[in-house]
Amino acid sequence: MARRGAYAKGVAKREEILTAALEVIAREGYGRASVRELAEAVGLSQAGLLHYFGTKEELFAAVLRKRDETDLQRVEERMGEVSTFEGFRQTIDRNADVPGLIQLYVRLSAEATDPAHPAHAFFAERTRTFRDIVAVDIRRMQAEGTVRADVDAERAAMLILAAADGLQVQWLMDPTVDMATHVSALLRLLEPAGSPAAPSPPAEA
Repeated sequence: MARRGAYAKGVAKREEILTAALEVIAREGYGRASVRELAEAVGLSQAGLLHYFGTKEELFAAVLRKRDETDLQRVEERMGEVSTFEGFRQTIDRNADVPGLIQLYVRLSAEATDPAHPAHAFFAERTRTFRDIVAVDIRRMQAEGTVRADVDAERAAMLILAAADGLQVQWLMDPTVDMATHVSALLRLLEPAGSPAAPSPPAEA
């Protein structure tokens, strides 16, 4: 029973660390969010923090996984209110509010192309999961008549992910790039001819 209690406390502390890390990185940026700062945010030493994750790279991969889970939960909560594509567009739009997390994703994903990198497995799994989920949604929308029947679902899913990743790089280079608008333009290409125009994102005040 004591071991189970210790495990539960460990899981809770890990979640606390990830929640704090999301906030710190989003606010300070990936380059300025040191392990020491993240540790101080949850009252741990650097060694104590890494005890829960192993390495800095594994910690940052876990932060990105937590962000994905939060984004997916938000989309699932609105299923029925917005389309799958609109939910994805809104997620891309929100990314512009957390530049530090975009910096983390872009840098870590590039480093993780090395199979020996601690975060390689995370990004490989993320790509497969995204492709599978989106491909299933595309086939469902094809059955509903909201996506062109001649679209290859798996290929389209991969192109959507590639576009989103590439736009994040372009946005870091030039913050005037409107990622959500460009993603919307890509998704419109998948719709049957004659579909009503998608609503434009609300103008910023």
